[in-house]
Amino acid sequence: MNKRALVQRLAETNPHLYEHDAEIIVNAIFNEITAALSRGDRVELRGFGAFTVKKRDAHIGRNPRTGDKVAVGEKHVPAFRTAKRLRDCLKTY
Repeated sequence: MNKRALVQRLAETNPHLYEHDAEIIVNAIFNEITAALSRGDRVELRGFGAFTVKKRDAHIGRNPRTGDKVAVGEKHVPAFRTAKRLRDCLKTY
């Protein structure tokens, strides 16, 4: 499911919402999650999972095409850990 499909599903399951309003809601949620992660905060959605930011240390990598060593700088990457309830739902699927 992509973002567009999520907006459509939200609008279909909530007939009192216009599709435009559903899109505003979905964008607001994604923007808040993005803003929280950029501040270094953790975002937890009970029963779904938690978004965090993990730090990757600088290291020496390798260019796969030439085999040359390349310095890779420190970076921060988003991570997601599923909640137990979601994992249990997926086992029965």
